[in-house]
Amino acid sequence: MCIIPIASGKGGVGKSLLAANLAVACAQAGKRVVLADLDLGASNLHLVLGYQSPKAGIGSFLNNIQSDFSLVIAETDIPGLRFIPGDQEIPGTANLKPIQRNALVRKLLALKTDTDILIIDLGAGTHQSILDFFLLSGQGIVVTSPAVTAVLNAYVFLKNAVFRLMYTLFAKGSEANAYLEKIRKEGGGAAGANKLYIPRLLPEIQKIDPVSYKKFVEHLEHFHPRLVTNMLEDPKEAEVAMKIRRSCSEYLALKIEYLGIIYRDSIQNISLSSRVPIVIYKPASILSQGIYRIADKILQSSEDQFVLSDQELAGSFQETGMEAEIDFENKMEYVEDLLHTGALTQGDLIETVKSQQFEISKLKKENNFIKLKLSKAITQGFKP
Repeated sequence: MCIIPIASGKGGVGKSLLAANLAVACAQAGKRVVLADLDLGASNLHLVLGYQSPKAGIGSFLNNIQSDFSLVIAETDIPGLRFIPGDQEIPGTANLKPIQRNALVRKLLALKTDTDILIIDLGAGTHQSILDFFLLSGQGIVVTSPAVTAVLNAYVFLKNAVFRLMYTLFAKGSEANAYLEKIRKEGGGAAGANKLYIPRLLPEIQKIDPVSYKKFVEHLEHFHPRLVTNMLEDPKEAEVAMKIRRSCSEYLALKIEYLGIIYRDSIQNISLSSRVPIVIYKPASILSQGIYRIADKILQSSEDQFVLSDQELAGSFQETGMEAEIDFENKMEYVEDLLHTGALTQGDLIETVKSQQFEISKLKKENNFIKLKLSKAITQGFKP
C-alpha cells in the first residue's frame, strides 16, 4: 500500500483541494483508494469531495478506540474510492493522546489488505501528531503557494519533520538523545535544537553514538518529501521551490522532489459550490490537468520506500519548470478562445485583472512585512 500524507506549513494553500482530487484521479486510474480526513478539528474534506455531511467520522473512533473502525469508512459514488470523514464538531480530536494516535495508525496500516493507495489529508502546521502521520511515509507531499509566508512555512514544516524523525529514532537513554536534550535546554526551549543545522549536528552524533547516527542517516536516505506549488499565476512563480530545495539541502541535509505545479483557476470556486471535484466537474481545465499529471507521477512510482539519485531529484525541478511554462501557454490560449467565442467578455477580463492586481498588492505588503521582520532578526543576531 502506497501511503501519501499531504500537509502544509500554513492553511489556505489548497491542501484539501489536492488531496480530494488526487484521490479521485487515482481511483479513475483503476486503483483502490482510501482518502482519510485527518485535518482534525477543522475537517471539511467532505465538502471538496462532494460527500454528504458524515454521520460518523474519525472522532467517533477516537472517542472509542475499541470500536469497529470499518464503521467510519464510507463508500463514495466514485468507483474505487472510499472515504474516512473527519469530525470538526467533536472537541479534543485535534490534540490526540498517544494511545489514540497509535490506535489510529494501526487501523490505517491495516487497510493494506484491500487498498492500493492511502491518501491522508493532514492539518496545517507542525503539531506533533501531524508530523507523526506525515512520517508514516517517505513520500509525503507538502503543498505551498508562491506567497512568501507559505514558502517559509513549507520549509519550517520540513525542518520540524526532520527533527521529529531524529527525536523518534534516538531512543531515550541513548547518547544521541542526551545530546539533543542538552542542546534543547541550552537553547532555552524546544526550539533550541532547531537553531542548529543538521549537517553540523551529525558529525558530533556520529562520534558519540554511531549506532543512532547510522539509524538516522539510513532513514533520512529514504525520506524524500515531495513539493507541490499551488495557486500559480505566472511560470516564474514555480521557481520558489528552488528556495525550499536549497534551504533543505544546506540546513537539513534533506533531498526533496518537485512533484508538480497547479495554476490558480476561478473555476475551482464553482466546482466547490457545486460540490463536485474539479477533475470530474471540468477534467480538461488547466487545474485538473495539473492534478492528473501529479497523479501519473505517483502511479509511476507507487513503492512506499525508494531512493532517488541526485540527478533524478534535480530533473524533477527542471521538468516541473517546463510544465509551468506549458500550462501557462495553454491557459493564455484558453482565455483567447473564451474572448473569441464571447464566453468571456472584455468586462470579465478587466474584472479579473483588477482582482489579480489587488492580490499582487496584498502579496507586496506581505513581502515587505516579512522583509522587515527578517531585517530586525538579522540585526539582533538571529540565525535561522
